[in-house]
Amino acid sequence: MKYDLIDRNLFIKNRKNFMAQMKPSSLAVFNSNDIYPVSADSTLPFAQHRDIFYLSGVDQEESILVLFPDAPKAKHREVLFLKETNEHIAVWEGEKLTKEKAFETSGVKTVYWLQDLEKVMFELMTQCDTVYINTNEHYRANVETETREDRFTKWLTEKYSAHNVAKSNPILQRLRSVKDQLELDLMQQACDITEKGFRRILKFTKPGVWEYNLEAEFMHEFLNNRSKGFAYTPIIASGNNANVLHYIENNQQCKTGDLILLDVGAEYANYSSDMSRTIPVSGTFTARQKDVYNAVNRVKNDATKLLVPGTLWEDYHVEVGKLMTSELLGLGLLDKADIQNENPDWPAYKKYFMHGTSHHIGLDTHDYGLLHEPMTANMVFTVEPGIYIPDEGFGIRLEDDVVIQESGEPFNLMRNIPIEAEEIEDIMNNANQGLVNR
Repeated sequence: MKYDLIDRNLFIKNRKNFMAQMKPSSLAVFNSNDIYPVSADSTLPFAQHRDIFYLSGVDQEESILVLFPDAPKAKHREVLFLKETNEHIAVWEGEKLTKEKAFETSGVKTVYWLQDLEKVMFELMTQCDTVYINTNEHYRANVETETREDRFTKWLTEKYSAHNVAKSNPILQRLRSVKDQLELDLMQQACDITEKGFRRILKFTKPGVWEYNLEAEFMHEFLNNRSKGFAYTPIIASGNNANVLHYIENNQQCKTGDLILLDVGAEYANYSSDMSRTIPVSGTFTARQKDVYNAVNRVKNDATKLLVPGTLWEDYHVEVGKLMTSELLGLGLLDKADIQNENPDWPAYKKYFMHGTSHHIGLDTHDYGLLHEPMTANMVFTVEPGIYIPDEGFGIRLEDDVVIQESGEPFNLMRNIPIEAEEIEDIMNNANQGLVNR
C-alpha cells in the first residue's frame, strides 16, 4: 500500500458496531476480492473488497474475516484467515501480512492460515445457528462475474445447509453510510490530493493539449501524493464530448473556445473523492458559457443547503429539479409552455439535466446507503448538477463532496478547490502569462 497505516481503532469500532446488530448465536463471514485475470499470465491490479477492508483494514488477497460474538471461546469471536507468507512469496510478490502485522493492522488477535479454514470453520459452525452471508445489494449493482464471496457462500450454505441464513448487507448499508471522523479525515486527504491535481491542470491547460495529456497530469500529481490513482475512470471531456455523460475515451484535442468538463477524483487508502469542474481551454469563458456556468453553480450551492438530517433522497431531488427549472427558464432553454406540458415522470428540466444530483460517497465512489431512509449527520454526499447543451457545443457540471452536519449547512470537503468562474480564469491566465514572460 502507498498510504500510511490507518489507526486500527477504526476497524475495531466498525466490527463492534456490526456485531452489536447480529442475531444471537450467529456468525458472519467476509471475503477479500479475487485477483482478476486479463489473459495469459496477466492480471488486473488487486483491489480489496470494501466490506472486509471496512471491518479489518486488511488490504490483501485471499483473506477471510469471521465475526462470532457469541463464540464459546473468546479467541474465536473475531478471526482472520490469511494466505501464509514465506520466503518464496516475499521474493516474487513482496511480503504478505504476518500474524503480528495483521494484528497491528486490524486489532484482530486470532489469525489462522488459510489451510486451517475448513477445520476451524467446522468447529465454529457447530456452535452457531445462523450464518450471515455477504451479498451485493447496492442499488446500482450489476455484476455478472462470480466473485470469491459468491463461491465461498455457495460452499458454506451447501456444506452447512441446516443453518439459518441472514444478510450482512442491510447492516453494512447503514453502518458504512455514516462516517467515523477517521474516515472523514481519510476522505479529506483524498480531496486534498484531488485539489493538487486540479490546480496543476489549471496551470497546464492551453489550446492544443489533448484530453489524455490532462489525464496524465492528474495521475502524476495523484501518484506523487501517495494515491494509487483515480478513484474511478476519469472523464476529461472537451467540447461536445461533455454531453456524453460517461465519456471516458479522453482522446481528443482541446480547441480554442471550447470548455473541458473534468470529472475526476483521487483515491486515498481506498477512500474516494469525486470532483467535477468545467474550465475554458483558452483561460476565459464566453459570456454565454459563464451565464450557464454560474447557473449550475447556483444550483449546486442551493442544493447543498438542502442536505440536512431528516431529508429524504427522493424529496431532495424533486426540490433540486425546481431549482434547475428556474435557472433553465432564466437561460432561455425552457419556456413556460415547456413546464405546463411536461411529463411528470420526466420533467422538462431533464432535457438539459438528466442525471441525479447526489449520491453517497466513501470507500466506494457510489457508496453504501439506503435511499429510502432519512439522511443523518456524518453521511457524505456528492452535489453535482449539470447543464448539457449539445446544440451549443458544451456541457457544464460542477461537483463537490460534502458532509451532513447535526445542524446548519454541510461541511464541504472540497472547499479549497477553485470553483468560481473568475477564480478559475485568474489562475489560468496568470499561469499562461507566466509562460509568455519566460
